[in-house]
Amino acid sequence: MVRKCIVMKVFSGFHAEYKRRHDEIWPEMVDMLHQYGAKNYSIFLDAKTNSLIAYLEVEDEALWSKSDATQICQKWWAYMKDVMETNEDNSPVSFELKELFHLN
Repeated sequence: MVRKCIVMKVFSGFHAEYKRRHDEIWPEMVDMLHQYGAKNYSIFLDAKTNSLIAYLEVEDEALWSKSDATQICQKWWAYMKDVMETNEDNSPVSFELKELFHLN
């Protein structure tokens, strides 16, 4: 299992909307996440900096890396672009944190 931690940004004033959209996540998006090996997925908010900290575990890094090309992922990114920082292709502006310590 590969542990991943990713940092993104939500726009100020859109914290509640971001949460609402995830509370109502589309079943087909959940299915895709599971099909591409995502487990134990959480997103945390640092309201002071508008930072989103996503933690997830994936079974296979190569399989997971293909999830962003799915039609449902592309649709989700387009849906979320008005509430968070995104790139030209609507993907979230993000960077991955390097794990330095893990206690099991």
